[in-house]
Amino acid sequence: MRPSHPDAPAIEVRDLVKRYRDVEALKGVSFAVGRGELFGLLGPNGAGKTTLISILTGLVRRSAGRAEIFGLDVTRDYLTTRSLVGVVPQELVSDHFFTVRQALEFQSGYYGVRGNRDWMDHLLERLDLAAHADKRMHALSGGMKRRLLVAKALIHRPAVLVLDEPTAGVDVELRHGLWEFVREIHASGTTVLLTTHYIEEAERNCERIGILHEGRLAALDRTENLLSLLDERQVTLHLSEPVRTVPAGLARYGAALSPDGQRIALVVRGADGETGEFWASVQASGLKLRDVDIRRAGLEEVFLHLTGGRRGARPAAVART
Repeated sequence: MRPSHPDAPAIEVRDLVKRYRDVEALKGVSFAVGRGELFGLLGPNGAGKTTLISILTGLVRRSAGRAEIFGLDVTRDYLTTRSLVGVVPQELVSDHFFTVRQALEFQSGYYGVRGNRDWMDHLLERLDLAAHADKRMHALSGGMKRRLLVAKALIHRPAVLVLDEPTAGVDVELRHGLWEFVREIHASGTTVLLTTHYIEEAERNCERIGILHEGRLAALDRTENLLSLLDERQVTLHLSEPVRTVPAGLARYGAALSPDGQRIALVVRGADGETGEFWASVQASGLKLRDVDIRRAGLEEVFLHLTGGRRGARPAAVART
């Protein structure tokens, strides 16, 4: 089903609150996901991600605030909003004694969809399930069940696809295959909302990212802007001659020496001038270098910084766009 409110964002929550007795899972969360966007929603366990998704998909009622799909209230207009959304859940839930094709036929019936055999066959083929279409689901591997969840979420051609930990527990090959298909679906105009603990997936695929922490939005910005929050480089010095201790001039960078004495790992923060000062310290140390690895801080480091996962971290000021 396609949305009928052309100017409304695909997803919008405003001052969203959810209370469970004495626990406030969401504390006034506000953000919007544009039409056709691939948006990442990250956060540690207990941050409120699943609660927020459950509100959007009608599984949980909000305590206060707004939650809309294409301008339609998820409670008042629930029949329409639920037909606009497809969800790939985190847990592997299946009807064990149905075949793969039967499961998709029943899922089509839930949404009142008929005459979609060609689309069903396309999903089976594209997700490498065609050869298993007549197998009962209890006979499928975990990876096949994960692919089937994606097919079930897409069987009614939703305008919004919600991926809740879509690659949890799957091998690398399957992960790449699923993401190739998700990017294909996204390119066709489908809005995608992703939650994942594989932060590199969000960094590689999402245009914007929101980070939830303790029920609040700790950050919301374009991915490249979040990556610029930490002005630091992770440096590994590979030594041609092992040492027993870290040179005094490098100790202030929190340098750590490998057990074999052949590598020194440290983090260099600050502007280019300070980075130049660091290399002067390396030269003055007299270390004999075999190789040097330099990596800029990635989204994982930003995530830990914003959620307190790094000792001594302080949240940075983050633009909200």
